[in-house]
Formats: sequence, structure tokens, C-alpha cells
Amino acid sequence: MDIENTQAQMRKGILEYCILLIIAGKDSYVQDIINKLKDSKILVVEGTLYPLMTRLKNAGLLSYRWEESPQGPPRKYYSITEQGKQTLELLENSWRELTASIERLKTFSQQNSTEAL
Repeated sequence: MDIENTQAQMRKGILEYCILLIIAGKDSYVQDIINKLKDSKILVVEGTLYPLMTRLKNAGLLSYRWEESPQGPPRKYYSITEQGKQTLELLENSWRELTASIERLKTFSQQNSTEAL
């Protein structure tokens, strides 16, 4: 089993949720999002993030505006839409259910290994 590939797939599976969480807290531009993901130990490159941001915008979950930057060209700031907030709430519920299910599985596994002794 290629553990690094499995870990990468797990991160990709939650990336949209993570992006919505970040932007729900504060309007952000791509470099801000990458930095927050990196600080959270979720490594993502711009080439992965830009198509995802476009997909979230096209799905109506994000909107954006251009702002002048004191350093360099204008920046595209993303904000979460009302539909994005509703989607985030659904994803939060799914995340809680998923983590609770995994914790139950871990408990069952630990109980079974203890019983086997």
C-alpha cells in the first residue's frame, strides 16, 4: 500500500470543506488560503487550488471581487455565498458523522483486539 498516496487522497477529499471553512471566517485570496492550509498541515499547490476555486465559484458557493494590493497586481478575494454557507453546514454535519463513525470503528477494533488476548 502506498501510504503517501492514500494520505493525499484523504486530503483531497476534504479540501473543498477546508476551503469553505477558511473563507467563511474571512474573505481570502488564494495565497491566504494556501498559507492557512499549510499552517494546518494540509499542503496544497496553486495548480490544485485554482481549478477548485473556479469549480466552487461556478457552483455558486463562492463569489469574488478584485482589490488593489499594496504589493503588486490586484488580488482576487473570495467570499462565501449564502448557498456556500448552507453547503458548509451540510459538510460540517457530514464531517461530524464521519468522525463519529471512525471513532466507533476504532473502539470496536480496540475491543476486539483486547478480547482476542
